[in-house]
Amino acid sequence: MSPLSALLDELIDYAGLFPPAGLDMAAAVAGFQRHRTGGHADGLGRFVLPVARFAEFEAAVEGRLPVVPDVDDPEQAPDLWAISALVAAAEDLDSVKRDLDAIEAFNDRHTAVGAGAAIVDTIELRAATGDGVDAVLDLLDDEIYPYFELDPATDVRGTLAAVAGLDGGAKIRTGGVTADAHPTVEQVAAFISACRMADVPFKATAGLHHAVRAHQASVDATQFGFLNVFVGAALLHAGRIDAAGLADVLAEESPSAFAMTVDGVAWRERRISASELGEARSRFCHSFGSCSFDEPIEELASMGWIDVPTSAFPSDKDSR
Repeated sequence: MSPLSALLDELIDYAGLFPPAGLDMAAAVAGFQRHRTGGHADGLGRFVLPVARFAEFEAAVEGRLPVVPDVDDPEQAPDLWAISALVAAAEDLDSVKRDLDAIEAFNDRHTAVGAGAAIVDTIELRAATGDGVDAVLDLLDDEIYPYFELDPATDVRGTLAAVAGLDGGAKIRTGGVTADAHPTVEQVAAFISACRMADVPFKATAGLHHAVRAHQASVDATQFGFLNVFVGAALLHAGRIDAAGLADVLAEESPSAFAMTVDGVAWRERRISASELGEARSRFCHSFGSCSFDEPIEELASMGWIDVPTSAFPSDKDSR
């Protein structure tokens, strides 16, 4: 596996429905379909979809999904559209149950012979306590992988303990459309470090369109870059840095501090191999949600990590 493949493998969950893009359903579905067949489709993860918008999604994907064939050979199975569903908060257990019922019905509809092939295999939901996590985990079967969104402004260690050793992950919101929606370097470092100590994988969402941390006038805030988060997390996972070093990576604002070589990636003098990066991505730092797929790819191209000019990429705005 090359370092680029290890970094990009299903890195970006497509959240085109959400701000700042805020595409309508038809445009978001068209964008996801385009990215699935584009030159960097290996970097595309799941379509992020609220359970409440299932019917709208199903109307928009009519005729776009591959069809489930009437065969027993798994090699002929279609390439299902993978969906990460947003469900009610863990503390609202009755609503969570209703959402899970809706997910089960959705999956039954879209895995039947002749149906458009899609599947919800992950869910995302807020959780404030370990008890809330426990209650949701008791409801889940093995086919659904949960990410529990935790508040990085709090001590998340107790809640992470409820996930540790089980088939689930944590989620952190790393930005938003206002300045006050952005956590501090120290908060993100504490969250990722706590996940590492508990051996709980995580995903991130919001504010990670750019490769490297920088001030963005559109939100009047300094936003994290996805290289800061994922290279930093991978270095921590491989034991190349400690929690203090992670904070330094997260605070880094110089693109030249990050490098990709033929056999690995580096932040300043700290390096990891492609296999170590792949291991970290698989076991620890899973993905991030972004309302744009093109922008992160364009940023890697502008840094020379992808050997394609940025002009070769259509804008996500073309899907509006």
